[in-house]
Amino acid sequence: MQKWKRSLIETARGTFEMFVKGKGEPLCVTHHYSVFNETGDYFAEAFTKTNTIYLVNLREAGDSPKAYDPYQLSMLETVLDLEAIREALGYDQWGFAGHSTGGMLGIMYGIYFSASLKFNVIVGAAAREYMTFSKDCIYNEKHPNFNRMQQLMEALKRGDLSAENRKKLKAERTKLSLYEPAKHDDYFNAGIHKQISAVRLNFFSRELHVFDVTRKLRLVTVPTLIMCGRYDVQCPVMYSEEMHQHIPHSTLAVFDRSNHYPFLEEEGRFAAEYKEFLKEGVNC
Repeated sequence: MQKWKRSLIETARGTFEMFVKGKGEPLCVTHHYSVFNETGDYFAEAFTKTNTIYLVNLREAGDSPKAYDPYQLSMLETVLDLEAIREALGYDQWGFAGHSTGGMLGIMYGIYFSASLKFNVIVGAAAREYMTFSKDCIYNEKHPNFNRMQQLMEALKRGDLSAENRKKLKAERTKLSLYEPAKHDDYFNAGIHKQISAVRLNFFSRELHVFDVTRKLRLVTVPTLIMCGRYDVQCPVMYSEEMHQHIPHSTLAVFDRSNHYPFLEEEGRFAAEYKEFLKEGVNC
């Protein structure tokens, strides 16, 4: 698989590291606490046949700027950073696609800067805190795999893990969020690897408890494609249905044989839904 091209972009808010691949209309992809490198990202890879992808390392990730104040790690400040990157690249508009916490950033982007977006793709995400009131969520204490997921997340924050142990723990964590765990090695076989920014994850874990923008979803005026696995244990499908109900120009696709990774678990349908959205929802 072709590697991604590393680039540094100077903006009014600092110099950010990103990785570029693909051809076509510009599409920003990121995740709230992942650290990307030249191997790319499985979610971002799903769009490289249709778009030029800018895979962004956020503040405190990779060679992007540090956060000198904690508030700089907030979701709103992160969206302001993305806006600075868009402006520095010279685009009046670009698309955004986010998976999981990346999708939560996409929701914030749509609420505050719909005019900067040509379209928005939100996958396996939520517009509010999704743990407390959903026993189907693996981060809810009543979920049978809650304790093991917490142990894995804490272990992966450690900087002294060997590469072999890190790979083993990540695979176990991911299997908890697959419809067919036995297919893990079939899905994740492209040599893509990334890390977690512990400082970003720790801040997000606190911010999440007060996160709720459901009443602002009507402010998202850009065409929005919402996709989710029916058996998503991280951000259960009810939250995607809720977003679809309140975002005016939105399309919802639910994947019946997927958990948290429909872009891998039902790769063909995922690509088809996206292409149809571009054709009917964006370019009409």
